[in-house]
Amino acid sequence: MKSFAYASPTTEGEVLSLLAEPGEIEILAGGTDLVGLMKKMIITPDLVVNILDIPSLKTIEQLDGGAIAIGAAVTLDEVLAHPYLDPYPAIGQAIQGISSMQLQCQGTIGGEVLQRPQCWYFRGGRGLLGAGGTAVEDGDSRYHAIFANDGPAKFVSASRIAPALIALHATARVIGPTNEDERYIPIEQLFRVPRHEGERENILARGQFLTHFVLPDCRNFASATYEVRQGEGPDFPLASAAASLRIEDGIVREAGIILGQVAPTPWISYEAMSAITGQRVNEQSAEAASLAAIASANPLSHNSYKLQLAKTAVKRAILRAAGQETGGF
Repeated sequence: MKSFAYASPTTEGEVLSLLAEPGEIEILAGGTDLVGLMKKMIITPDLVVNILDIPSLKTIEQLDGGAIAIGAAVTLDEVLAHPYLDPYPAIGQAIQGISSMQLQCQGTIGGEVLQRPQCWYFRGGRGLLGAGGTAVEDGDSRYHAIFANDGPAKFVSASRIAPALIALHATARVIGPTNEDERYIPIEQLFRVPRHEGERENILARGQFLTHFVLPDCRNFASATYEVRQGEGPDFPLASAAASLRIEDGIVREAGIILGQVAPTPWISYEAMSAITGQRVNEQSAEAASLAAIASANPLSHNSYKLQLAKTAVKRAILRAAGQETGGF
């Protein structure tokens, strides 16, 4: 591991001052991902800024109008246990899927959403894009993207919670590079598909950092997350989906269907949302939505099996959100 300077600020303003320093800077939250990348010399910061000692980032608060604000440094087990999050089961189910008490206790919600891709080419030192995408095209693409993979980015977004946050219309508070710079953006706009090495998979510019997630009052929505995994344990799912449904008089009036682990960003399936809206949720309508979700997929040479897994995840997320049997284990 390369030697680096370390700072532990206690206010958001101090973080911004540190982020203005020269050199490569990384933010440390839970450290469950960053430390491993630093040990492998994939990331070599000159300065590591720990945000765990900032009180404003470690709270879960109810805002006017029923919205919930979650600090980026709140641990996953705290999110899972907090009663304010009971109306958002899709988030809790995504955290439960991690199946590791250690990761839940140490990992933070901000770190989980912004964690780096698990692509073995990236983590093997071949760059985020794997030699402009050719490493994936010519090599083993089993765990890579089946959507938005026409450019050099073939990895899949690693976050298990982001699809649920997007389905529930959450926003992110981003501040910097100055104390006056503050904006709230939809979670889906945090992510991007990089086109060149040096670009990251999120839009945060130098001097900016994510402080909070804000969930609107979703008591009129039913939601769920469903992951397809190789087995129990902390391994990442092969495909997943989060669904949010506003159901009135038995009919879906509004839907959010977001897939995970299938594209370089969390994948919003407008086709599935359109297919389920205006329908009663049952086996047939959920099947139709799941087929619509994969209609535009473009699998690589070794990952066409993901089509069936993504289809299953969407169908079962919809059924689970509606409180119906999924047919799965």
